[in-house]
Amino acid sequence: MRGCGLKVAMVLGAVIVLTAGIIVVVVLTRSPVRTPGCTVALPGGNATAYTFTPEQMNNAATISAVGAKLGLPAHAATVALATALQESKLRNLEGGDRDSVGLFQQRPSQGWGTVAQLRDPVYAATEFYQKLEKLPNWDTLPITEAAQAVQRSGVPDAYAQWEPQSRAMAAAFNGQFPAALTCRNLTPAAPGDVAAAATQELGTAGLSGAHPAAQGWAYATWLVARAEALGVDKVSFAGQTWTAASGSWAEDPAAGQNLSLHQAPAAQVSG
Repeated sequence: MRGCGLKVAMVLGAVIVLTAGIIVVVVLTRSPVRTPGCTVALPGGNATAYTFTPEQMNNAATISAVGAKLGLPAHAATVALATALQESKLRNLEGGDRDSVGLFQQRPSQGWGTVAQLRDPVYAATEFYQKLEKLPNWDTLPITEAAQAVQRSGVPDAYAQWEPQSRAMAAAFNGQFPAALTCRNLTPAAPGDVAAAATQELGTAGLSGAHPAAQGWAYATWLVARAEALGVDKVSFAGQTWTAASGSWAEDPAAGQNLSLHQAPAAQVSG
């Protein structure tokens, strides 16, 4: 009999079934795509949020921490981060132009160190800062001029494009703003040696406990940025807690004022 057959059509993610004169719409749903990412968002009406991969933010945390360990201001970290963003997009590259290598694309043939040394983010960042400090009035130079004076790039003005992102990251990593960095949808590695990493990068293993506000937020931000690599799934400070499961900071009266952290079991996936 005509008109009683079954017809199926796909329309914008829905299945429309026509049968016996009745229209049945079956909506197809898909699981949300959970893309890993880390975002820096400073307070203020005109503030812009900048999002990077966990790998990029992990490297940014190390670069900023080394600057702080050397007693340098946030301006130095801004210069270093803008340089690494331009040179490697904050990735620890195995190679590059000619014999360039690592986060800053430093060249062994130019006296920066061996390939193995330059693939070590702590070593590479330390070398960058030491050369930056030798520049006359480096702390008052515009970001792109300071970066170019160290790197001697063939594209001297390219560093300027990364200044807003670098300033935001440097401010967060120096503890200038509470809860300014979040990381979400992480896959934590096996629990790493947080004390050893903190000693090497921050110059101290004493992260847990009481700290002045800026120092505590600097440590807390470093922990969140390094969370995937070190297997950290929870960080608390000053009445707020970040978890890998939520991917955000939240008020937590039970957290107290001291800094504390928790490491995830191996191979745990956070949502």
